[in-house]
Amino acid sequence: MHDNGNGGGQRVESAASGSGVDQEFPALERELTVFLRRARASSGEMAREVHPDLESSAYGLLFRLEECGRQRATELAAYIGVGKATMSRQLRALEDLGLVGREPDPADGRAWLVHLTDEGRERFRKVREARRARYVRQLADWDPREVAELARLLHQLNTGMEQR
Repeated sequence: MHDNGNGGGQRVESAASGSGVDQEFPALERELTVFLRRARASSGEMAREVHPDLESSAYGLLFRLEECGRQRATELAAYIGVGKATMSRQLRALEDLGLVGREPDPADGRAWLVHLTDEGRERFRKVREARRARYVRQLADWDPREVAELARLLHQLNTGMEQR
């Protein structure tokens, strides 16, 4: 029995049970729907922890900049999957909050590179460390190999979606 995230338990058939596509994909859809709903809520909470005026969608931008360093707005927009206008608005808001800065791209004087400011990096890291500590607590009963497998499968899913 598995809690479907709506307060009720539902049986989720596994692929090993021979249930076939008819049951596996609805189960996948259900679990992803619950997971994404919770992830959106969590992202909003984390964004507000970074700064009370930060939009939840901007947390992913901070994560990407921390992970990859300076990037063009067009690269960020492509990675996040939004248009230039949306990205420009989000970056302007982050800049107004003092979390990101811009500098000319030495490879192309017409372009700008976006980067975390010292304040943005410090605030982001503090929230990320708290989030990781929550993951460790929430997954304390899991075998570390299961956590690694989940990360591998999510990476595989994300990579496959990027290529579509």
